[in-house]
This record gives sequence, C-alpha cells and structure tokens, in this order.
Amino acid sequence: MADSKKYRERIYIVKDIILTLSEYGQLNQTALFSFCGLNITKHKQILDNLEHNEMIQRVETKEGKRTITIFKVTYNGMNFCHEILEPFEKLFPRSGISNSVFDLE
Repeated sequence: MADSKKYRERIYIVKDIILTLSEYGQLNQTALFSFCGLNITKHKQILDNLEHNEMIQRVETKEGKRTITIFKVTYNGMNFCHEILEPFEKLFPRSGISNSVFDLE
C-alpha cells in the first residue's frame, strides 16, 4: 500500500506518459492516466503542458453527444525522451542511487 502513495517527480511522470503513448500508439485520456498511474484532476496540467510544448498531440472526435479525446506522442516528444529524459534517468535513477557512483574501477 505504501508504494501507491510514493512520490514521483514530474520529469519521471513526463517520461512515463511519453513512453506509454509510444508503446500503445494512441490512448484516450482515461486509459493514459490509468496506465501511468496518475490522477486526472491532479496531473491534467502536465498533459496540457506537454501538448503546449508539442510533445504530445490531442485529437478530439465527436461520437454522438460524447467527445472522445485521444492522445498521441509526437516526433518532438520521442526526440525529447531519447535525448533528454533517458540520459537524465541514467544519471539520476528513480531509486535515487546511481550504480556508477560506486564503481571505482
């Protein structure tokens, strides 16, 4: 139960969103937040920022009275993930301890 309340830094949330979208191709908002373990009310601003910075794309379609919102990762988002986020996580792993710090050889 303690793991579900664990704090996750914003940069790792961004990486999880981008990688989840790249894995599935496209997801609706509910599925994306569910797969990433996020709260829609708390973390919607992160999605809005990613869209504003053209890291992800939002596509809204009407089905009767409902509006379906689909998210897709963009080329800029994938490039950002590979060039910035992956090297960042190598330097600062989620566990907080880098194995390379202890390798003295």
